[in-house]
This record gives sequence, C-alpha cells and structure tokens, in this order.
Amino acid sequence: MTTDSGRPSLSTALADGRLEGLRSLYEREVTNGASRTVRVAPYVLASSVAERRADLKLIEAYVLEKGWHLALTNFADLGQAPPVTDRSGFNEACRYATQGFAHGLVAISRHAITTDNAVYEELLDFLHNRGVFLAFLPCRDGA
Repeated sequence: MTTDSGRPSLSTALADGRLEGLRSLYEREVTNGASRTVRVAPYVLASSVAERRADLKLIEAYVLEKGWHLALTNFADLGQAPPVTDRSGFNEACRYATQGFAHGLVAISRHAITTDNAVYEELLDFLHNRGVFLAFLPCRDGA
C-alpha cells in the first residue's frame, strides 16, 4: 500500500524492515554456522540473456567481496516472472541449495524473488529450516 505521495505506507515500510531483519538474521546464522567456506548459488530473474550475464557479473563481484565461493551452477528465469513458486529456475536453485550444494542463494534484489510479504516470509522460513539463506546485493546510492 502506498500513500497519496507515492511512498510506501508506514505499515508496509515496517513489514519490509522486519522481513529484512529476519533475512539478515538467517544469513548470519547460516554463515556463522558453516564449518567451511560459505558457498552460494546465484539466481537471476532477467528479461534477456544480456541482462542475465550482466546480473551474474554483479553477483560474482559481490560474492567475491564477501569472501564467499560461487557454486558451480547458477540459476535463472528469463522473461516475465510468474509467481516465485511457479518459476523453474528458482525452484531448481532451492532444491540445489537444500540438498547441501550451497549455503545460500544470491539475487540482485528482493524484487527478483517476490514483492509479496507473506510469500517472502514463508520462503525465508522454508530455506532457513533447511540451513539455507537468501542474500541480495546491497542497495547502491542512486540505484
């Protein structure tokens, strides 16, 4: 919900902040508990192959900056995004990570996953209960 000024309502902003805190907590718990180097699998939602390549480069740079390792596989969905539960690339990424091949999934932003707070919270809990976190690139000023 937005206000007349086009800004998110206070309740939406509070919910978004709470969910970011939960996501961040889960990331810290999984990475702190990792007995070896943290391995992550990139996930990209892109409208073109060129956008996919560009996003993967940004994710790779972020992962290296964090001192994590990239998994041997990356995942993507191209085109207009159906609900996150109906995306084959994202579902494959979740299976890959929950089977122990990665500690986490990294995407460009939360919008690449879902903007629905209830679905997002359910997804965070689902992954966390299986020892997997979800990470996003930090917001850049002006972006």
